[in-house]
This record gives sequence, structure tokens and C-alpha cells, in this order.
Amino acid sequence: MTTFPTPSITSRLPAVGTTIFTVMSALAAEHKAVNLGQGFPDFACDPALVDQVTQAMQAGHNQYPPMPGVPALREAVATKIEALHAHQYGAADEITITAGATQAIITAILAIVHPGDEVIVLEPCYDSYVPNIELAGGVAVRVPLTPGTFRPDFAKISAAITPRTRAILINTPHNPSATVWSRADMLALQDLLAPTNILLISDEVYEHMVFDGAQHESASRFPGLAARAFVVSSFGKTFHVTGWKVGTVVAPAPLMAEFRKVHQFNVFTVNTPVQYGLARYLANPAPYQDLPAFYQRRRDLFRAGLQNTRFKLLPSEGSYFQCVDISEVSDLNEADFCQWLTREVGVAAIPLSAFYGEGFDQRVVRFCFAKQDETLHNALKRLQSL
Repeated sequence: MTTFPTPSITSRLPAVGTTIFTVMSALAAEHKAVNLGQGFPDFACDPALVDQVTQAMQAGHNQYPPMPGVPALREAVATKIEALHAHQYGAADEITITAGATQAIITAILAIVHPGDEVIVLEPCYDSYVPNIELAGGVAVRVPLTPGTFRPDFAKISAAITPRTRAILINTPHNPSATVWSRADMLALQDLLAPTNILLISDEVYEHMVFDGAQHESASRFPGLAARAFVVSSFGKTFHVTGWKVGTVVAPAPLMAEFRKVHQFNVFTVNTPVQYGLARYLANPAPYQDLPAFYQRRRDLFRAGLQNTRFKLLPSEGSYFQCVDISEVSDLNEADFCQWLTREVGVAAIPLSAFYGEGFDQRVVRFCFAKQDETLHNALKRLQSL
């Protein structure tokens, strides 16, 4: 029998392997550990949302929707943003429904970044950002957030700007550090970018998880930022349906026109009945208005339990993550500690070093508290044994 060899290829992403989230989730499953590593809820979404999607299916909304998204959902998104941030986006030409936030981000990057363009990313950062930039032929310029506090250092950001800088990518509330950009931060960014043609990609998927009475400062709230920004949101994060992979991006019409050119050729469009279901579900703002209190209760439960451990708690201002300093618990580095914690203690966490290009280790790991109370109590019992 003749065998034919598979042709070799040159990898577009030679430095990329299996993500830390996949590795730690597999390890957690192998050792029957409580998985507080990967960021997803272990509780159900609102049954009313499932009912709305089911009704949409039964009503026959099962064929291709318009490429930018179902008009009713785009209108609902426009209404929501205007109510929250006092900024008007045109549903027809400034809002697109995406296959999750990850697709929104890579599509924005592919739309605006040309080979050799530089894109500033603030480390630690979500692991898709840099590969997205590299796939577009761009150059990621890594600027560290201030170690320990994870605040933006605008002097360092300014120093990183060159004539080749095409865009800057920010994330607030921030994954992995759980910090939230303030109004002063956003105004400083607006002032920094004002004399430039630099575009902004603002990853705001945890927008409704801001705690202690603070307000989410969306780029949409600031005219100088909104005029140059792709603002990315996630229905999956907001409504506990991460597996549905549905999000939104909003941007001024000229930017959105370029975004849609790419969007139509990488996914074309997004799950029809889910869009109709979400459009009807958004008529009631209570689910996302109640979300800060919903997650703050879980945060407070988890933090109270961690007080009875040797972990040093870092602030958790937003998102559904809690970072801790492990210096008083172990001499291991972050990655080895997370492996050990999963195998020997039965709780999975994520090392912050995984969010840095050079693996910067500051003895900090990240837990996810988007879990049922029983899950959190189980994890805390194990952690308190350390």
C-alpha cells in the first residue's frame, strides 16, 4: 500500500501551544479537583432566557440572519448603551453581533492592523490578544501594568508610542487582575490619544461585574475615546451562557464598515434563535442591573473564606476573579504552585505568569469565584487546610 506523507507547513504561530486554561482544566478533571481556574460559571442561566431562545426556534427563526445581526438585537444593544453610558450608536451601521468577544477582538485587529503595524497591549493580558496581532502581521508592543496594583502607567504607555503604533488594546474590568479602570484613567487615556490617529480596542466583557458601588467606565462614555474605539461586550459573560459564544462590538460607522468587511468572511453571522431570544430578554434590564450584587456576594463569600488561609488577598474590584499572593504559602513559582495545588490540595488556579509574554513571576495566582456556593465552600475547605 502506497503511503503519502503529509506536507510540512511553517506555523503562523510557532510559539503557541495549548492554553493554560485547557491544561489546568484537564489537570483538575484528572485529579477531581475543584476547578477555580478557567473562568466560567458552574450554575445555570435564567430559565426565562432559555425559554426566549426556545420560542424563537419554534417560531421558525432558524435560517441565516442579516450579516451584522438581527435588527431587534442591535436596537436593544443601542438602547442599553444609551441608557448606561449616554452615548448613541446607530443600530444600522455602528453595532455588529459577533460569535463571542474573542471573535470580535480578532476581527477588529484584522480590520485595522497591517503588516508591521504596532499594537500596544498591557500586561498581564488575556492570551488571545498577542496571537491575534501576530496573525494580522502586526507587532505586539508589551507595556506592563504596575506590578502589585495593576494600574496603567501612562508614562510607560506614552513612551511605547511610535509612528508605527496603530492601536492600543485595553481591558476593564481586567482579566486576570480584577482591577477596574477609573474615570481618571480613562480621561488620561483620552488625553494621551487625542493628538494621535491611534485606534482603541476596549475589551469590556466584564462590564456588569463592578463592585462596591463603583461605576464601569466604558470607553463609550468618553467622546474622545468613543470616536476611535471598538468596544467589545459579551452576552455569554453577562448572562452565564459562555458556551453560546455571542457578543457585540460597537464602533463609529467608518470603523464598523471595515470591521464588517472582515466579519462577513470569518463567521459571516451568528446563531439566529439566540439573537432573537437575547433581543426579547434585553427588554428587562434587571438581569444585568442585578449582576454586580449577584457576583459581589460570591466575591465576599470567597474572600471571607480566604481570610482563614495564609494567602494574601489582592483587591477584587470587578470581574469574577480573585488574585492572591502565595508568598506565605509556598516557595514554588506560580506555575509549579498551581500544578501542586491541583494535584495535592484539589483546587485548580491559574498562574498570573501565564498572562505575560516573558512569564513574569510575582508569586500571584488567580481564582475564579463564578461558582455555586457549594463549590466555593468545597474549595475553601481544601484551601484552609494549607
